[in-house]
Amino acid sequence: MAILVMKFGGTSVADLACIRNAAEKVKREVDAGWQVAVVVSAMSGETNRLVGLVRDVSKLYDAREYDAVVASGEQVTSGLMALTLQEMGVPARSWQGWQIPLKTDSSHGAARIEDIDTTAMLAKFDEGLHAVCAGFQGVSADNRIATLGRGGSDTSAVALAAALKAERCDIYTDVDGVYTTDPRVEPDARKIERIAFEEMLELASQGAKVLQTRSVELAMRYKVPLQVRSSFSDAPGTIVCDEEEIVESKVVTGVASSREEAKITLQDVSDRPGVAAAIFGPLAKAGVNVDMIVQNISDHGRTDMTFTVTLDDFDRAVATIETAKADIGFEGLVADRDVAKVSVVGIGMRSHTGVAQRMFAALAEEGVNIQVITTSEIKVSVLVQRRYMELAVRALHSAFELDSA
Repeated sequence: MAILVMKFGGTSVADLACIRNAAEKVKREVDAGWQVAVVVSAMSGETNRLVGLVRDVSKLYDAREYDAVVASGEQVTSGLMALTLQEMGVPARSWQGWQIPLKTDSSHGAARIEDIDTTAMLAKFDEGLHAVCAGFQGVSADNRIATLGRGGSDTSAVALAAALKAERCDIYTDVDGVYTTDPRVEPDARKIERIAFEEMLELASQGAKVLQTRSVELAMRYKVPLQVRSSFSDAPGTIVCDEEEIVESKVVTGVASSREEAKITLQDVSDRPGVAAAIFGPLAKAGVNVDMIVQNISDHGRTDMTFTVTLDDFDRAVATIETAKADIGFEGLVADRDVAKVSVVGIGMRSHTGVAQRMFAALAEEGVNIQVITTSEIKVSVLVQRRYMELAVRALHSAFELDSA
C-alpha cells in the first residue's frame, strides 16, 4: 500500500472535537486505500503553557529537562488520536519520538534530525496498524528526549515522509492553502494551486507562516511533495512540488511580509580588511541570525554598516556588538525596531527582467521609502517603516496582478 503522511497542527487538535474531526479525515484516507502515518502537534496553547511552567520553576533551566516537559504535549495528543481512531474502527498505535526512533543531535530545545529508523514502523504497517506519531520530538545521542524547536512538528512530518518514502505529506492547518499574500492584509489574496519548493522556501523564510522553513528545506532535498490543507474544510489545498511540475507561473508568485525585524547601524566603522568578520563573527557565535546587510563607504576611509536581525535576537545582538566594540572599531550604534520587511518571490524572475524596477516604482507611487534592499535569484526584499508594511504589501500585490488567476 502507498504511504501517506498526514500532519495536524495545534489548532487542528485543539480539543476532543477537533481531534475527532482530524481522525475522520484520517479514516477517509485509510478507507481510500492509503497506509497512513499521522503526525500531531500538542493541543493549541499547550506547548506555551508547558514552557511557562518551566520558566516559572527555573529562569536558567536545564535544556534536557525543558525538553522532557514540553514534549509531553505531543505525547498526550498522539495517544488521544490513536484512541479516537480505534473507536472509529481504524487500527492505530501511538509512537513517541524515541519509539520510532527519530534520532537527533544533542542540541536540546533546537535539535536537528540525524536519522530515522523506520524498520519497526514498517513491520507494524505489515500487521495492518496505522501510526500516530508525536511530532516535535526525537531521542538524542545521550538517550534523552530532544525537541526540534519552533515548527518542529512540520519538520518531523516531512522527515518521516522522506524516511518512509511516502507518496505525499499533507500538512493540515487552519488555512486551506498557500495564498499570494496574507489575506488579512490583502482581501483579494488568491490561493495558489501549485508552488515550487524554492518559492515556498523563500516565502517561509521571508515571513509567510504557513510552513516552517526547515520542513520545506527537507521536502526540497528529498523531493517529498507537500500539500497544505485545511482541517476544517474539504477544499483542495496547495501542492508544493518541483519546479518541473509547474507548467508556467507568474513572474511573481507571492508577497511576504514580516514585522519581526530590527535594524542595527554601526557608524564610522574603519574601512579595513577583516572588519566584516569582526562584526558578524561574534554574532554568529552568539547564535544571532543576520539577514539584510548594507555597507556605505565614505571617501575618508570610514564606513557605515547596516544589518537586520529578528526582534527575538535584537537584545543579544546589541549586547554582542557592544562587547566586541574594541575589536570592531565603530563610533556609534543606531538601533531601530520600527521596521518591517516586504518581499516579492517568484521563479519567473529567472527569465524576466525589470521586477525590481517595477517593485520600486509601485512603492514610490505610494510614498513608501525603502531603507535596505536585498535580492536573490527569485526574490527581492526591502526594509520599510513598519507603519507602511500593509500599504506596501497591497501595492505590490496589485502591481504584479496577483489578484487575478
